Amino acid sequence: MENTSARNMWGDYLDKHLEDAFHEAPQVIHFWDNKEDADYSAELVKKGAKKAVTDSLLGLQYRNQPLPKMGDFKVVTNWEGEAQCIIKLTSVKLKPYFSIDGAYAQLEGEGDKSLDNWKKTHWDYYTRELEPFERVPRESMILVCQEFERIF
Repeated sequence: MENTSARNMWGDYLDKHLEDAFHEAPQVIHFWDNKEDADYSAELVKKGAKKAVTDSLLGLQYRNQPLPKMGDFKVVTNWEGEAQCIIKLTSVKLKPYFSIDGAYAQLEGEGDKSLDNWKKTHWDYYTRELEPFERVPRESMILVCQEFERIF
């Protein structure tokens, strides 16, 4: 793990949870593609209001990132890369965009937590994410819906 802040936080976690010492080092992530949203989302996770994150499968494939799996640990940082907390994935499901419902939008915990807000902000994000690859989001695109718990 190259991020010193994340490495230190992971070490602090392992000091108290030796049972997880043999897990592979967690992925270091920030949410979204801009400072305002990344910092806001990290705060929501720390407060326990954000319990899910949704990647596009295409985006993961184009960035050569592995498919997340249940039990994965992730160190969440702010935009500057300062570790904020550690999460553990409790569920990973592949779903088409059109099947996202209000209950899932609430788990994401952002904005007013409505499905309309979720659809607008995520559609805009997926549009920006896929543009460099000359792709556009579609209602049928597959999303990687990840639910998690904040563990540290």
